[in-house]
Amino acid sequence: MTKDQTASGNPQHMTELERYSRQMRFAGIGPDGQAKIRAAKVLLCGCGALGTVLADTLTRAGVGLLRIVDRDFVDLTNLQRQVLFDERDVEEHLPKAIVAAKKLAQINSQVTLEPHVADIDRRNIRQFAQDVDLILDGTDNFEVRFLINDVSLETGIPWVYAGCVGSHGQTMAIFPNESACLRCVIETPPDPGSTETCDTAGVLAPAIHMVTALQAATALKILAGRKDLVAPQLTIIDVWEGTLRQMNLAKLREKSQCPACVQGRRDWLHGGQGSQSVVLCGRNSVQISPATTSNLSLDELARQWESLGAVTRNPFLLRLRLNDPPYEITVFRDGRAIIQGTDDISIARGLYARFVGA
Repeated sequence: MTKDQTASGNPQHMTELERYSRQMRFAGIGPDGQAKIRAAKVLLCGCGALGTVLADTLTRAGVGLLRIVDRDFVDLTNLQRQVLFDERDVEEHLPKAIVAAKKLAQINSQVTLEPHVADIDRRNIRQFAQDVDLILDGTDNFEVRFLINDVSLETGIPWVYAGCVGSHGQTMAIFPNESACLRCVIETPPDPGSTETCDTAGVLAPAIHMVTALQAATALKILAGRKDLVAPQLTIIDVWEGTLRQMNLAKLREKSQCPACVQGRRDWLHGGQGSQSVVLCGRNSVQISPATTSNLSLDELARQWESLGAVTRNPFLLRLRLNDPPYEITVFRDGRAIIQGTDDISIARGLYARFVGA
């Protein structure tokens, strides 16, 4: 038995000291900060471009529990920037949350991983946020971000916003009732077509990595008990232009009449805002969500689809490939469906009604 093992009396403790030694030697974290990170619970909303990098970083950093919620499956277009996936995952049509958890478990078996194949909405976000210390934004749409903002203000859980498109991205931390919230900065989601998306402007992997590096560093400060080191600012970067700007938000909350954090409205959490149809960025796809969740029988639906086209499935989803019209319909057990081959919501809803049900 080594001297260090004798001192700790715990070989597992020695393993942790070795695994996280370089992180613990950093003055900003140290042994006390690492112990707090190991005890922390984090909700990751979305496991795509931003989410996979965040999940990988926090798992390697040794966060105690990582709850991963994502509604989608792995697609070939993801591989350019979503670091936890490969071509075999595309072939198997596996949900992103499931694939991510499997691969993260091989990276760090000390982290408790909770994958959930689900669409985050006002009906389930409180459950997903229960008992966590921090919420991280790995999403690709503003509706979910405003929902996260509402539940953060309602529960007092801090969260870190991030977004990326083209070569630029931005990030900021939100501390409920202390700092400016997302609606202080952006009162309402941009109108459709009014801003760039990854469909219209594309997205560069280096921009993803730059934004998530800042986002993950902020997360580690918070989890290590050093929120005092998190500046009240919105950071905006452009990796193609090589620029970085920081907007000071220190006095924004007290100057604003923010509907959420000043007036106390929870428009997204209480159902006043939001939709059940979402165009998926960069996928030529639309997600349709039923008004109420269900426990769909994939076996029964597969039998109904047998004569309609090519049907494939795995334990998590069922897929129908149509030749005429040329669409793919992927259905999950909760009744959600992703319609590939169109970004027209009305067409997607029509296909859902025809092949899944009203």
